[in-house]
Order: sequence, then C-alpha cells, then structure tokens
Amino acid sequence: MTAPDTPQAAQLLVDCLIAQGCDRIFTVPGESFLQVLDGLCRQDTIDVVTCRQEGGVAFMACADGAMTGRPGVAFVTRGPGATNASIGVHVAMQDSQPMILFVGDVDSEMHDREGFQEVDFAAFFGPIAKWAARIDSADRIPEYIARAYSTAISGRPGPVVLALPEDMLSRATNATPRARAERPAQAPCPDAMQAMMALLADAASPIAIIGGAGWNAKARAHFQLFAERLGIPVATAFRRQDAISPSSPVYAGNLGYGPNPKLVERVKQADLILAIGARLGEATTDGYTVPPLTATERKLVHVHPDPNELGSVYPADLAICASMDEFAESAALWDDGAVIDFDAGAEAHAEWQAWATAHPNDHALDMGQAVQFMRDTLPADTIICNGAGNFSSWWHRYWRYEGFPTQLAPTCGAMGYGVPAAVAAALRFPQRTVVAVAGDGDFLMNGQELATAVQHNADLIVILVDNSAYGTIRMHQEREFPGEDRISATRLANPDFAALAEAFGGWSARASTTEEFKQALVAAQGRSGLRLIHCTIDIEQLAASGASVSGLRDR
Repeated sequence: MTAPDTPQAAQLLVDCLIAQGCDRIFTVPGESFLQVLDGLCRQDTIDVVTCRQEGGVAFMACADGAMTGRPGVAFVTRGPGATNASIGVHVAMQDSQPMILFVGDVDSEMHDREGFQEVDFAAFFGPIAKWAARIDSADRIPEYIARAYSTAISGRPGPVVLALPEDMLSRATNATPRARAERPAQAPCPDAMQAMMALLADAASPIAIIGGAGWNAKARAHFQLFAERLGIPVATAFRRQDAISPSSPVYAGNLGYGPNPKLVERVKQADLILAIGARLGEATTDGYTVPPLTATERKLVHVHPDPNELGSVYPADLAICASMDEFAESAALWDDGAVIDFDAGAEAHAEWQAWATAHPNDHALDMGQAVQFMRDTLPADTIICNGAGNFSSWWHRYWRYEGFPTQLAPTCGAMGYGVPAAVAAALRFPQRTVVAVAGDGDFLMNGQELATAVQHNADLIVILVDNSAYGTIRMHQEREFPGEDRISATRLANPDFAALAEAFGGWSARASTTEEFKQALVAAQGRSGLRLIHCTIDIEQLAASGASVSGLRDR
C-alpha cells in the first residue's frame, strides 16, 4: 500500500521552517498536528526531539533560542499541551529570548464551541508573548511564519505563539516559503554616542550594568574592549554573568539575589550608570532600589534594542535605541580625542575576586569548595544550566562563566528549567561539557526529561543538591515566622535520585562529603551520556551560600 502524501499546507509549514533556518524542534506529539509530524519525517534538515512533558519542550526551545539567537521552535497540542508549555513562553518573554510555540488547534468547524480541549490561544498567550495568533488560511502560512521569526528576533526578542487549526493543515495550497527573516541592524546615533562620552568625561564614579536583550558574542567582545579602555567597572544583570569575561580586569560581579555588598554600594554611589541591554528589572535592581528609580545626583544612560523599553520604568537621561552588537562596536571604536581613564574598574574587579573566592566551612559537603573543584576540573567553556532555588547561588557566586554562551538560567525564577536547558545545550554543543545544577524540588519539576537526554544520546552531567526542602521558601518562612513549629509545606520526602538516574539508563554517584563529590565528579568526567551526582546537604548550609534572604522570589 502506498503511503499518502503529506497534506500541502502541513508540508508548506515544514518547508517554511527550513527556509527560516530551523534545524531542530522540540515536541510532545499530539493528534492535532499529525500532518506536520508526517511532513517532518519526510525531511532530514530538521532534527525532531521528542520530549516527555510540554513544560520541558518549551524550556528546551527557550534555551535553544538563547544559545543561537534564532527562535527555538516547539510544537505541542491544544489544551493541556499548550497550558503546560505556557511556563516556557513566560520565561522566554521575561528573559527576552526568541522562541516560537506552535499549538495544534481544534478544527475550524469546532472553533468557539468549546470543542475538545479548546482554548482561545490568542487571549491566553497574548499577555505573555510578543504576538499570539491563529493561522486560518493555508495560503498565508509563509506570511505568518516569516512574521513570527521577524517578531521573535527584532527589538526585544521574545516568544511568538501560533495556533494551527487541524483542518487548515490538510488544505491544498500553492504558496511558497518566504525568504529568511533577519534581525534588523540598528546602529546608534552618532550624536547620542557623543553625548554619552561627554557624560562619561564629566563622571567621577560611573558603572555599567550589562546583558540582556540581543546580547551576543560580538557585543560581549566589543563592550569589554570599550570598558577596559576606559577602566569602567562592569556589573552583569541577574543571570547574565556570561555577558563579559570574568577574567576581564574591569568585571565587578553580578547583580540580583545575593550580590557582593561592595558592588551594591558601588551602584548606589555611582553618579553615572550605563545600562546596556539590561531592562533593569526587579531582580537585577533588588526591587528597583539598586539603583533607585530616580536620583537627582545620578545620570542614567539606557541602551536597548526596543524603544518600548526605554523610559518604561527607569527614566533615562540619555536613551539610545540600538542593537547591542552595533552599539558595542561603535563604543569600542569611538575616538574623539578625549582621554577618559578611571581606576575604579580594577578596584571593583579585586573586590569581586575576594567575594567570589570560596572559603572552607564546617559542613561535610562544602558546596563552595565543590564549585571551586568544578572550576579546577571542568573546561572553562562548560555550560552551566540551572532552574530556581538557593542551590544556584553557589554557582552564581563561585563559578566563572568564561565562554559565551555558558549560563542558561531563567531570570524570571522558574523552577524546572535546568535539566531541559541542559538537554538543549548538549544537543546544540555536543563538543562542550554541559552541567545541569538542580535542587531537589527544582529537579522533580522536569526530571523526566532525563529520558529525553538518554533517547537522544545527549552528554550531560546533573549535579543534584538535595536538602529535602523547598529551601528558599523555608528561608522566608524562618525570617517571617520564626520557630520550628511554624515550618509549613516546605519539607520534602525525596526518592533515591541516584537510583532514579540509573533507572533512566544513566550513570550515578552519591556524595555526602566534599571528598566524595570530588571523586564523583572526576568519575563522571571520564564517562559519556547521562551522569548524575546526588549531593545530600544539611539545610542549614543555605546561609553559607551567600544568598540574600531579603528579596528572594524564586524557590
């Protein structure tokens, strides 16, 4: 019996993705887009990664977009599939990462009848996506796909959601794919650059806060040259620590939760702040206090690729709308004859080095020393992936994010991101070492994606920090309602995580002491495939991580 041809509309959709440069999609298959799945199996350009839950699908697509600068692509089915995937859409929006989520939708004849698993996706996703729409016409598929790519990568990058009515995918069409969409190049205005340099010439204590929308390797290299030439201290926004090399003599550390108090003081005392790419969101600014929203004695230069972000929260004395790489290159090459030289960059870097050096403590498994050993053992360009929780603060403080990209972590504080992101990273960069770091509560949000890692032969290490609690919430609880008898809903009864990893087909080890961790890491490095180290620690070690109790929003 001859297999039927893939319906023209579904095949056109696949061809449009190929034309846009898509080489990988993440999915949990659904009956609502069987035609697309059939089209995908008839080509060899796009790698199809089959996942175990739609939250993992969306996190993988979000992480893939963060690494490539092109939209990560996800396919899920309607109803539960789409609502499960919404967490990844929210992360992509708040993290300014390009992503496209395709949702198989109900047949057009069932639309607006509350058909089986029907959701109004434009209304549901509209508040958390750059654009959410439904493709009702097969002939317009090329238009919608090209617009989705353009929207996802332009200005402030972010997620797009497109619903695909099941009957539309089976229709005939003679439409053809559109040309590949590219991110518009936005060079900064020369007059604005001149004004910025004049502000720098008048400043006594400037500081830069960098990383965010559209940041890439070119922006990193050029801005680092600019900052080092002038000697300006450079801080990174929350979970944007790979925006500059940590070995740069002007790197001052990271803002967010649990930052160096000396860095916080530098930001508060700065008379000029250069915010380059950063939205200056709640996490980076500790609730809009570092720096304060308004200050008569401080000037703010805000550079962002999206004009809607400029002046939206922080009033800028000088707002520059430009692509990050174009701005950074212009800054690095700028020469108007003026001599601007600051000593603060070297001072701030020395303060960060002292802060970011782990000192031994009395805990059996000293996580600071564990991270230090990781730095001594693993390659400098290792990609570290984490979700949310106090466990992440050890890596934020003591790891060196030397390459780019090397940090995959949700700035919106979503749990369960680390393992799916690590799967995406291992598939995108198979030649590099990839490590997922997760807390016990964080891991069990999406730990099932270990099955995806094994199925697709991904090489990754999982370091699971188990304190049998939702640790950050426990910290809040003890601060707000002290007393052992007032601990509520934060204790966890966990499985044997090492045995769980082996059940998935991976290698595992247990570590309850620092020496056991070191031995396990060396053994893991000498293997391939899935490797998990189950680290058991005392919850009281949370205070040693350097995490800030005040202001924490993640778990």
